[in-house]
Amino acid sequence: YSPGSLNKAFKNEFHSRNWQVGKRVKCEYSTEYYTENYQPKKIKGAPFRAIDFIKERLGIELQFGKYAFMVYNVCAKMTIFSNLGLIDVGLEIVPIKEFANQMSTGVSYFEQFVWDLQARGVSNIDIPVLILGIDA
Repeated sequence: YSPGSLNKAFKNEFHSRNWQVGKRVKCEYSTEYYTENYQPKKIKGAPFRAIDFIKERLGIELQFGKYAFMVYNVCAKMTIFSNLGLIDVGLEIVPIKEFANQMSTGVSYFEQFVWDLQARGVSNIDIPVLILGIDA
């Protein structure tokens, strides 16, 4: 299976159902934590954070690409988009191990994701996120 093709198929289906696709928020980086004498170079391009789909305050992330840090989406990105007032809850759609093994590129998978979250524990800034593991 091609992760790129899977992402494209999901994007088309969500778009056809009036979901906001690829919501981006601009990152404005602070310089207050640099040392007094450090002068950073100008960043090329406008930095941003993006979430795959949003509708009715539900944020959805697909993880079929080569992305080793899926847990970041739940532990940071979902919280960021919630703090920005864009979502209240999230859904993370990921392959189970058997499905990931059939993909053309190495991807992380549901079982590892669950282990990471269990080992991490719950934080007082977490928002409700359903992790949905799917097979082909």
